[in-house]
Amino acid sequence: MGAGRVVVTGASMGGLRAAEQLRAAGWAGAVTVVGAEPHMPYNRPPLSKEVLAGKAPFESLAFTPKASTADVEWRLGTKAVAARLSERIIELDDGETLSYDGLVVATGMRPRRLRCPGPTAGRHTVRTLADAQALRDALTRPGARVVVVGAGFIGCEVAASAVGLGVTEVTVVDPLPLPMLEPLGELLARALLKRHGKRGVRFALGAPVAGFEGTDGGRGRVTGVVLGDGTVLPADVVVECVGSVANTEWLEGNGLDLSDGVLTDEQLRVGGLPHVVAVGDVARFPNARYDGVPRRVEHWSIPTDTARHAARSLASHLHGTDGGLAPFAPLPTFWSDQHDFRLQSFGAPVLGADDVRVLDGDPEGDPEGDLLVGYHRDDRLVGVVALGGQAAAMAAARYRAQLLQQPALTARAQGTS
Repeated sequence: MGAGRVVVTGASMGGLRAAEQLRAAGWAGAVTVVGAEPHMPYNRPPLSKEVLAGKAPFESLAFTPKASTADVEWRLGTKAVAARLSERIIELDDGETLSYDGLVVATGMRPRRLRCPGPTAGRHTVRTLADAQALRDALTRPGARVVVVGAGFIGCEVAASAVGLGVTEVTVVDPLPLPMLEPLGELLARALLKRHGKRGVRFALGAPVAGFEGTDGGRGRVTGVVLGDGTVLPADVVVECVGSVANTEWLEGNGLDLSDGVLTDEQLRVGGLPHVVAVGDVARFPNARYDGVPRRVEHWSIPTDTARHAARSLASHLHGTDGGLAPFAPLPTFWSDQHDFRLQSFGAPVLGADDVRVLDGDPEGDPEGDLLVGYHRDDRLVGVVALGGQAAAMAAARYRAQLLQQPALTARAQGTS
């Protein structure tokens, strides 16, 4: 079934899953995947952990495509630079144009960079394999002094990896008062701060970065991070973990909402066009399971979840059988390995939660013990997060079925999630 071509822009996990799910949805026409990196799709979460630790070669990161995608065309080392959606044409950076019947937007994100005065040499990000390899080389130089800017997922993981490599001076800077405060809330963020501190990570919290000092009058390599209060933190290596920017510039000029990724409807369709869908962390979609407010989600599970639904939506249109799909309503899931412990989450912990309860453990009496925390909204459980070892992660997983069975928070999605 199927004729013509679907073009997938973006050859990371989201692009691969989109190709696989298009075949699973019955699309038998041509599929072309365009990607800026020269590599086939690979797993990114290990970049800030196992790759930095030297425990995972690239070969172990590469995904194995399903047999159903054996005939998919991969155009690697090139990227989309413009699109004319009304004409169903995209332009590539090598000057070629590709026409399509269906388009999957999977161009993902790139690291946000600090716009502060000072040198750029010695400042790193972690998004690609090349990024991780360059950072590992810098971290393994004897006597390296490391400043990580940003106390979110990647920042905390990089700090833990640096300590694990034997770096003795690791400082995490963030304008917020606690690490990972936004995704976890205060209770778990305080517990996380204590665990990192016990393992040798220093923190400079509530402190924005004002600039960088460097050699050669500030034009050479970075030597220090200047905070807003004038404090200077000595640094040979700076890792900027200050969020992401959506790769959407190539879609400009098509009347789309690109204010934060690509806005989609509840079927992951872009701009009201049934032949264009978005997948992965570039998609800003309403989640019918919760309040229906469009949001981007950067968790590892989202490329697979969005690809499955978007492929069905697109294939249905291409086959002439539009309609009948329930609104997209994934259960968010994330985990983060740091030092010798893991954060494991199911649901939407801080999405309007008005009551945070310790379900198991004692954060005050046993600061190193396993913790299980429940997040409630109107006395309804909307998320759980575990902090600790394998037993804690398994305890959180036992709540997954309960969270899946909860009715939608919005009347609009009742009976459709």
